Amino acid sequence: MNQQRLMQVLLAPQISEKATYVADKNEQVVFRVASDATKPEVKAAVELLFKVSVESVQITNVKGKQKKFGRFMGSRRNWKKAYVCLKAGQEINFVDGGAA
Repeated sequence: MNQQRLMQVLLAPQISEKATYVADKNEQVVFRVASDATKPEVKAAVELLFKVSVESVQITNVKGKQKKFGRFMGSRRNWKKAYVCLKAGQEINFVDGGAA
């Protein structure tokens, strides 16, 4: 895979109550990824950037919310979320800026 493409696949870690609960319970990390990203690309990107080994990846499409702007209806963008399951004993620490 193209290394430059892999650098653009991961957009940001998804930090929320649900994400921290999943991280504690299942040893998974949640990322916001590019809308055209595939599971093999996400796996390769996480292994390249954080130097950890990935066991599996699940991807979900998140629908954008309907919002009202004054008297006009609009909607936020749809986006993609990836649940990355790390192998036993591996973890990514975002506070220090990399793998731990």
